[in-house]
Amino acid sequence: MRSHASRADFSRTQAPADIRKLFPALAESTEIYLDSAATTQKPLPVIETIHRYHSSRTANAGRGTYPWATGLTTRLNRIRERTAAFIGAQHPDEVVFTGGATAALNAVTLSWGLAALADGDEILYSPADHASNVHPWHHLRGLLARFGRRIELVPYRVTGDGEADTADILAKVTPRTRLITASHLHHVYGGLTTLAPLRGRLDPAILLCFDCSQSGGHVPVDVTELGADFAIFAAHKMFGAPGTGILYCHRRVHASLVPFLPGGNSGVLVSEAGLIPGAMPALLEGGTHNIPGILALGSALEVLESFDIGAIEEHNRELTLRLIDGLRPIRGLDFLPGPAYAPSAVGYGITSFTLDGISATDLGFVLSELGFLVRTGLHCTVAIQDGAVGGRLAEAEDSVRVSTHIYNTADEIDRFTQCVTTIAEEVR
Repeated sequence: MRSHASRADFSRTQAPADIRKLFPALAESTEIYLDSAATTQKPLPVIETIHRYHSSRTANAGRGTYPWATGLTTRLNRIRERTAAFIGAQHPDEVVFTGGATAALNAVTLSWGLAALADGDEILYSPADHASNVHPWHHLRGLLARFGRRIELVPYRVTGDGEADTADILAKVTPRTRLITASHLHHVYGGLTTLAPLRGRLDPAILLCFDCSQSGGHVPVDVTELGADFAIFAAHKMFGAPGTGILYCHRRVHASLVPFLPGGNSGVLVSEAGLIPGAMPALLEGGTHNIPGILALGSALEVLESFDIGAIEEHNRELTLRLIDGLRPIRGLDFLPGPAYAPSAVGYGITSFTLDGISATDLGFVLSELGFLVRTGLHCTVAIQDGAVGGRLAEAEDSVRVSTHIYNTADEIDRFTQCVTTIAEEVR
């Protein structure tokens, strides 16, 4: 692995055209891709890794004793170690490979929640978060109710900056609070939440869960610094393949976990009294791994490290601020909560807005006809409760979301803002 300094030098010496050549889908297209919050483009090493697995020495890891199988087992173990280092985990057994971020969050609710929560316990969550960090908790509450255990889901607000309202969280914490779950980087608002203001003010027994689906691969993430007990990542948003996720489980919660997918290779023993949990991470990794997806994740991490995550963060910040500055003068354009309202110059590659005179869906269609690929709609956000977003929104709102990554350029942002300006003048 290269040193931090050499990775930073590498990122600074690459021209935009050289970076785009690393991503075949961009190199062969004239369209401008501005939807990296939905999924990132795939670099050539990731594509080649998946192809090699299927075309050369295909086998199953953790099963056979012949070289093809044992070699794969070794590679997956090394990728687990690399993943742990990448996200700041202190131990490789704290890294669980899942079928994606949704699967990872459901693993938390079903492997921890079903076993650990008692009647009257409370979970604090934001109804403005991605559905993957909302629906599983409601599902858990419904399942527990069937067995006579009633838990409370306590919603907290989001500020106008697009961050979790830590004052509101603190006001709603009670002796029955067992877990606080938050979006590290909000998928619509682009606000970064670390819960830092709550450090030292919460009962240490309260667990913290961070959905890092949008921050992983976009900004530096250190789960230890976050104080996370659980953290979730989506490989397809960090140059990897769809259907692969990362679940971080701090060692302090391991004893409270029950099997998630008991079956083949699931890290459990059978006794007359039932299943006996085995060691992590096998406890939550039942069945055959998504081997090509995990191998691709290893290649994706190499590419991300070659750019240096700090350099990616700075690049996205510059593009976000440029985008906001370019859109702000447009009459009838309204930003959703996020960096546009922040008191300081921040930005993490995500900006959402609406435009008077045209629906978000229609605006997205017009933009796509002109070569700009953006996301429109609710962006997997569920209905928002009154006052959930800084008292500003009463319900979920369709919007246009622009999201960038290392392969986007300042020229693309300028062309986009000029295009929106022209459309705004035509629909006024």
